[in-house]
Amino acid sequence: MNHSFIPPRSKRFISSELRLVLFFFIVTIMMLVGTYIFLEYKTYNFVYERKSVAQKHSALNKSIKEMEEEIKTLEAEVKIADQVTTDNTVMKESIRNLFDLVPDDITLDRAELDAKSLILYGMTPNKDTYEYMLHAPLRSIFNRTYTSFYPVENGWYRFVSSNYLDNDTAEEIQ
Repeated sequence: MNHSFIPPRSKRFISSELRLVLFFFIVTIMMLVGTYIFLEYKTYNFVYERKSVAQKHSALNKSIKEMEEEIKTLEAEVKIADQVTTDNTVMKESIRNLFDLVPDDITLDRAELDAKSLILYGMTPNKDTYEYMLHAPLRSIFNRTYTSFYPVENGWYRFVSSNYLDNDTAEEIQ
């Protein structure tokens, strides 16, 4: 006696429902493993980029320090160049003033200008012309002045005038 209207089917060890559950379970595990591998890769990549950025940062800091040192050096050189330019301008002005100081009757052969002294070599028609026209202005500028005269065949005099500033006066002028 048959109680079933359909023929009996063979039973399987894994049913279709269990197969479906296992399929979704395996897909879920694969997704979790894939996510884990992806996150591990991103973490490794992030650490590598971080090291690279840290190296670039330290290289840039070193470069900035070198540039700052170079800027300080250049600023010092600019100050020195400005000082030299100023000194040259002052020297040029001093020389111009010196030649403006010398009257037309007196001829200069050579002038030695130093920070604290001025030595003039030249010719004058007579000692009085030198004394009143050149020596008086030089005495007003310098603390000590010494002049030596040597007669020349034509009646003129060669002279050597040594003029010195004392240390205190030279420091005030500079």
